[in-house]
Amino acid sequence: MSLKMYFNFEQLRTNYRNEIIGGITTFVTMAYIVIVNPKILEAAGIPFGPSMVATVLTAFFGTFIMGVYAKRPFAIAPYMGENAFIAYTVVKVLGYSWQTALGAIFISGVLFTILTLTKIRSWLANEIPEALKISFAVGIGLFLTFIGLNDTGIVSLGAPGAPVKVGNLSDVSILLAVLGFIIIAALMIKKVHGAIIIGILSVAIMGFILGEAPLPQKIIDMPPSIEPIFMKIDWIGALTWGFIAVILVIFITDLIDTLGTLLGLAYKADMLDENGNLPDIEKPMLCDALSTVVASLLGTTTAGVYIESAAGIEAGGRSGFSAVVTALLFLLTLFLSPFFTSVPPFAYGASLIIVGFLMMSPVKNIDFGNLPEAIPAFVTIVMMCFTYNLGVGMTAGFAVYPITMTLGGKFRQISTGMWVLFAFSLLFYVFYPY
Repeated sequence: MSLKMYFNFEQLRTNYRNEIIGGITTFVTMAYIVIVNPKILEAAGIPFGPSMVATVLTAFFGTFIMGVYAKRPFAIAPYMGENAFIAYTVVKVLGYSWQTALGAIFISGVLFTILTLTKIRSWLANEIPEALKISFAVGIGLFLTFIGLNDTGIVSLGAPGAPVKVGNLSDVSILLAVLGFIIIAALMIKKVHGAIIIGILSVAIMGFILGEAPLPQKIIDMPPSIEPIFMKIDWIGALTWGFIAVILVIFITDLIDTLGTLLGLAYKADMLDENGNLPDIEKPMLCDALSTVVASLLGTTTAGVYIESAAGIEAGGRSGFSAVVTALLFLLTLFLSPFFTSVPPFAYGASLIIVGFLMMSPVKNIDFGNLPEAIPAFVTIVMMCFTYNLGVGMTAGFAVYPITMTLGGKFRQISTGMWVLFAFSLLFYVFYPY
């Protein structure tokens, strides 16, 4: 069987060129994780070098099996929200060791795997109403836009009462980011394939030339040893009563994040069936669950589907081959990390803003005249963006939905799965370490 047949190129109306461009685009937009994730976990006492290797290997493993087994153009890597929760809340505030924190992640990954194999996770996903599925896509779009605006400096943190403000628009790096946005937009208007990656690389090169971003000191380097953190989990310590709340927060956050991200990306990529469900959703969910187990053993935090996959989808990626390309590029970073991580935020940030715009389009399919369903969708969107936390936004939508449906006289239309998600969401807020 040829690769084209295995990855269903004809059925998906794609080709090698689109898939390669899609895979490269996804990689470039999320390559920052190779540096950012270990930098955050360094605050928890996990050494940077081994942590970087664990990050790369987790991204390679998860994304590769996503491409080969699930055959979806989604990339997997350690989640940004969960790494900050582990480093700054579990370790620095609550005082637990990073080994015990990794033990909690291991337990959560095993639970995810069991729930996936028993099809409970897919059942929950299929029980979510279309309006909320759409809100996940739109909320992710606004979330990406805000990340892009903040990374590029176009928007910066303000003060109490005015939490955000416009950045210094005379700054060369910010002007380059704006130029990158215009370049990508112009190429898209002209229907140029690969517009996003062309824009990213063009601005990166200009940044190097103008001295706004440092050139890598070397291109090839041997990866550091992973031995200091490999298989160092303390899962026995994580089973103590006082740590149950931490496991529950990790479990619920990843459960909701994965559901929302998968459905949001699938909706945008037109992968949902006539009933609004993602066919064979158990496969990408199993990839996510196994990646979390592997991540904890390697020495890093919860892994899952990345919203930056939307950039690769918009660039043309439609099949698992795109994910395989992304995975192989991640593997290369073990030896080429100085080069790949040199792409500055003002280069890839502009692409996140554009992708955010593209992710907004499904909002037109929400029936805003149907208030019992539209209000939870609105709550989901604004809370995902304005709390800077996808899990908080999604759980807020799940918590509000049964209430508005009941008030609207539609109690009987609330599915059993939505009541389960409602209960999980309440538990999330009860145990969330504010």
